[in-house]
Amino acid sequence: MNKNYEKSLDYLYSFVNYSFKHSSELAKAEFNLDRMRDLMRLLGAPQNDYPIIHIAGSKGKGSTAAFTASALRAAGHRVGLYTSPHLQEFTERMQVNGAPISKDDFVALVEEMKPAVEQVPFITTFELATALGFLHFSRQNVTVAVIEVGLGGRLDATNIITPLVSVITSISLEHTAILGDSLEKIAREKAGIVKEGHPFVVSPQKVDVSAVFERVAEEYDVPLTRVGHDILYRVKKKSIDGQMLEVWMRNAPKMKLSIPLLGEHQVENAVTAYAALLVARREGLMISSAQIKQGFADTQWAGRFEIWREKPPIVLDSAHNPDSIIKLRQTLDEYFPDEKVVLIFGVSEDKKVVEMLEILAPRLEKVIFTKAEHPRAVDAEKLLTIAEQVEVVSEAITPVEAAVVQALEDVNKTRALLLSAGSIFVTAAVRAVLSEK
Repeated sequence: MNKNYEKSLDYLYSFVNYSFKHSSELAKAEFNLDRMRDLMRLLGAPQNDYPIIHIAGSKGKGSTAAFTASALRAAGHRVGLYTSPHLQEFTERMQVNGAPISKDDFVALVEEMKPAVEQVPFITTFELATALGFLHFSRQNVTVAVIEVGLGGRLDATNIITPLVSVITSISLEHTAILGDSLEKIAREKAGIVKEGHPFVVSPQKVDVSAVFERVAEEYDVPLTRVGHDILYRVKKKSIDGQMLEVWMRNAPKMKLSIPLLGEHQVENAVTAYAALLVARREGLMISSAQIKQGFADTQWAGRFEIWREKPPIVLDSAHNPDSIIKLRQTLDEYFPDEKVVLIFGVSEDKKVVEMLEILAPRLEKVIFTKAEHPRAVDAEKLLTIAEQVEVVSEAITPVEAAVVQALEDVNKTRALLLSAGSIFVTAAVRAVLSEK
């Protein structure tokens, strides 16, 4: 164990950590960009040292970021990728050409930041992590960075940048206490990443959400590229090994793309990344169609309908709201239509548990409720009580390790499919147990 790394991590977590706060506290939180601006000024504004593709959205922003970064790597760029949360290790949040920051570099940068941090009261853990990511990318001389928004857009810590292109993926109801209680209000918050003079790209959206983005484009007088309207696509072939699709602009030749990620939603994410890369190219970023092709084919993104084993199947996913659970169910029905499912499930508080279980219920043989080591995680026994409203066989088992042992026993007996879903923290823990086994 790297003691200095653990100390640096403890230091980061000693600040205000909104990811550990209950939603009632989040609603009262003081979100603004002043602290972040002050901190970055003290650190020498490293976020201005490289062009940035900035990605917001309710779902799909991580996968879209992964496609984008992979294509840029294939084009020979030195690529910074900042995402959150992490699956196994905090250092995964800040990667250069696919490699997480080393623990020694992490420790050195945290030490270097401390004098500046002392001058900025009420700084948060996420703000510090974001600043560290920006600084790391500058020190590593990246030629481009792909930055995923943490929460919302307008007041997110990442939103101190001037992007080459802004990207907004699929919008659904989420964090309503903070972002607003309608899709239009949430869309407006996400569109806070759009900057005057810099183009933006959006995934297919509901009509009301599209209208918000069109108004924002007019207000800022910037070009808007809409996937499904300005860039068209269709799936040509799909199998358990991946999907082949065609993309094209009106009156332009079609291009074939292959992606290893499964599900219709991943097609949307890939086409959104493709659109962002075309726009970035128009803005002067060097990348060819062949390099985009190669990068998409090489994309890896763990914990998103990840087939860990084929027989009996184990699928790791991180769907945690009704919208993403619908997509998970569709992908399950498509690739594993006949298998019954043993589900390992845990969520953070304020999730629509009954609604999510009802969507999956026709496929479920059994649910094993568990709890991740996270302050906002709901107790497994409480989930069991909530699930009484849905007629499924269920039990509560903690910790996650014990839940995995029981689930493996069940699927090895029945040859059912083992699925982990709900909180990304639960799936991360399941993945870690499986890796050890």
